[in-house]
Amino acid sequence: MQSVQIKIPSLDRRSDEAYKTLRTNLQFCGKDVRSIAITSCTPSEGKSEISLHLAKSLSESGKRVLFIDADLRKSVIISRCQVSQTVKGLSHYLSGQSSFADIVYSTNVHNLHMIFAGPVPPNPTELLGTNNFKLAMEKLKTVYDYIVIDTPPLGSVIDGAVIANECDGSILVIGANEISRRFAKKVVDQLRLANCPILGVILNKVDSKKSGYGRYYGKYYGKYYGKYYGDATDKYLEE
Repeated sequence: MQSVQIKIPSLDRRSDEAYKTLRTNLQFCGKDVRSIAITSCTPSEGKSEISLHLAKSLSESGKRVLFIDADLRKSVIISRCQVSQTVKGLSHYLSGQSSFADIVYSTNVHNLHMIFAGPVPPNPTELLGTNNFKLAMEKLKTVYDYIVIDTPPLGSVIDGAVIANECDGSILVIGANEISRRFAKKVVDQLRLANCPILGVILNKVDSKKSGYGRYYGKYYGKYYGKYYGDATDKYLEE
């Protein structure tokens, strides 16, 4: 297995405790919940950051963890983890360009392995819907205690539902004061249609000065996501 050096931003004490609580809640979901798809309604709600820190927290508890970057359209993981070397990714495997063994990397974080997204393919939904992805997930579940998958925002593209269909459960990340109830319900309905149990919802970007709920996570994704995912969901964001 190849190795890669990653840097996951450190957390303050309050945020670290929040992830430990999330980790504990996930473990109480049962031993059959081992593969988790994490999605959001729209870009910039913080799903990738939460996915990374959840995977790291699980690995710190002694579990063997695989993090999969399945956002084949606009991944931020390579830059977020400050990976400097050239790596192969999920799109290489799904398109038949690389073997499965070539895309799984061990990291400098104990117990944490990663699969990166790879180059943007012209047909991400079709690739994720192939039998290759299904077979890979079946194999990985026999190797790892937990598989954490960062998916594209389900309110923008259907890829997240395709991925969730192969997972034991899903978590929806919602940015505080960013998403209407109607739009969130639409995404929840999509997850249910994918036959993927919804384990819970994470309310992110909460301003502790106003609400007292926790740390404000900030804007992680920038302004460029829209051109990759389109504006078809705008009509659902009205209250």
